[in-house]
Amino acid sequence: MEEQLSAIEVETASNPQCSVIWLHGLGADGSDFVPIVPELGLEDAPGVRFIFPHAPYIPVTCNGGYVMRAWYDIISLEPHSRRIDEAGIVASCAATRSLIAREIQRGIRVDRIFLAGFSQGGAVAYTTALTYPEALAGVIALSTYIPSPALLAREASAANRAIPILAAHGTQDNVVSPALGRAARDFLMQHGYAVEWHEYPMPHSLCIEEVRLIGHWLRARLA
Repeated sequence: MEEQLSAIEVETASNPQCSVIWLHGLGADGSDFVPIVPELGLEDAPGVRFIFPHAPYIPVTCNGGYVMRAWYDIISLEPHSRRIDEAGIVASCAATRSLIAREIQRGIRVDRIFLAGFSQGGAVAYTTALTYPEALAGVIALSTYIPSPALLAREASAANRAIPILAAHGTQDNVVSPALGRAARDFLMQHGYAVEWHEYPMPHSLCIEEVRLIGHWLRARLA
């Protein structure tokens, strides 16, 4: 994977004091969630820099080896499980840490940096945040799952045991089943993490109620 991911950046005000690194889903790119920024209601909050990186192009086994933007290879898709390439997850976590390091170099405190992700991007956000050696501001996990519970069990960082976690999932999701999202929630709660969990009657997507929730959640932590 390339050393520094290319990305789209959006700032809600000059001189941002916080950053949100938001990872897209399989086959999408960084532009996917850019339109959400104005819908979050952050006009009166401290300035936020949103970073929407592009995953590299790799062949994805479960899609017949088709080359697409992906954070790691998925070997097989099952309704309630995934077989994945753990080395790819590790590489994507390293690339995300590089984005965190760049934000710190630009003057953003590490405890003012959030990770967010949808679907496969959420899986990387979960893994990166919970293994990161310094306390981050929070993680937003949307329609996603934990790709390697064994990796998290081995490498979980004590610094992020109390990280705020917002997780949401659609009850009609036929791409990442609600059971996978709930399994991630349950795994985290069993390991002592506090997870704010929400479900919405929607497929593998976001809804306006969820976007408003994310905005409210962010404003509460930016205040």
